[in-house]
Amino acid sequence: MSNWEKADWPGWKRLDGQLGIRNVVLVIYTVECAKHVAHKIAEGFSDVHVIGFSGCYDNQYAIRLLLSFVRHPNVGAVLAVGLGCEYTRPDSIAAIASQTGRLSDWFYIQDQGGTVPGIARGRETVSKFLFQLPTMTPQATMTVADLVLGSECGGSDATSGLAANPVVGRASDKLVTIGGTSVWEEIVEMIGLRQVLSDRAACERARIDIEQAYDKMEQYCVDVRQYSVSPGNFAGGLSTIEEKSLGSYAKSGSMPIQGVLKVAEKPKGKGLWLLDSVPDPSFMQFGYTNPNDTEGLMDLISVGAHILLYTTGRGSVTGSPISPTIKITGNSDTFARMTGDMDFDAGRILNGQLNLDEAANELLDLIVSVASGEPTKPEALGHREYFIMYKHQNTPTLTAGCRL
Repeated sequence: MSNWEKADWPGWKRLDGQLGIRNVVLVIYTVECAKHVAHKIAEGFSDVHVIGFSGCYDNQYAIRLLLSFVRHPNVGAVLAVGLGCEYTRPDSIAAIASQTGRLSDWFYIQDQGGTVPGIARGRETVSKFLFQLPTMTPQATMTVADLVLGSECGGSDATSGLAANPVVGRASDKLVTIGGTSVWEEIVEMIGLRQVLSDRAACERARIDIEQAYDKMEQYCVDVRQYSVSPGNFAGGLSTIEEKSLGSYAKSGSMPIQGVLKVAEKPKGKGLWLLDSVPDPSFMQFGYTNPNDTEGLMDLISVGAHILLYTTGRGSVTGSPISPTIKITGNSDTFARMTGDMDFDAGRILNGQLNLDEAANELLDLIVSVASGEPTKPEALGHREYFIMYKHQNTPTLTAGCRL
């Protein structure tokens, strides 16, 4: 038995029964005008994270994201900050947090008298939350079977599909086999794989949802005349969208797909799930589904991922709030060049130092260490990038996946 299989650690138990690996205070701003104050409130506090929505008018997708974040198992307290003129209401966000047993508060900057008193009010509240959280949040034992992993790739090169994504896929298989949950996204990077995905459906209901999600994605790519392959991918040795698709798909592993999730929708059971972040057809002409990798990471956090596995062949400095990001590269040269940002060198598979199973077990050991409190490289550096755009995704899946 590998070390990760028998590991356990204390997690934070929420009122709804969820277990978290972090106990962060989340400051949410509800409009761009409140962004500066929100970040100043969090400045200097290691366990205070900031996420916000820039729009003055609210948006269904953005609101679903914000509400999913206040319910995330890694979040213990929420402070919602607004300016005072916007549609998105901080009091409603704080109320949801309170209903789920989290410490919560909110205010409008206008009511506080402006920037300086608003910052002072927020920092006082955050300090109070940080003092109360350790004692008011019960703890419970966690194992890998309690984890939800989310996987994403960005800045891919030729090694991503050969090493980094396959080791994530193998680790996902091992986790799911012993009762854990794994979610992967970027269906726009799976052009040409409709039958491959459909054949992995765990049941007929899942097959229907997978095929619906694929067909919507394919039409989306046609409508916006954009396929998910970039100049950086070509510079890194990828030659075609088919090669990019197969490489991206490798991070899903080989387990049956239980169903399709929409953004901010929690898995309905254990196992492997596909996240569909593509907007509804009526909204397709207005923008891209994932304008950057940061939005994809946020989508994975919204479905409850405790830890994010982010593969990058060419290198990335991106991190995330709420859920730690583990950076994995299949390019040992990238790992050596950006060792301060990369957590795991999967390129050792290509040079013969490790086989795929050995690498997956080593990655799972790292996942356990991070779940137990060890900071990832992005965490240690303070990387907490986030991006929430205007988007619409109102149409539910047809079947909601297998009945688990």
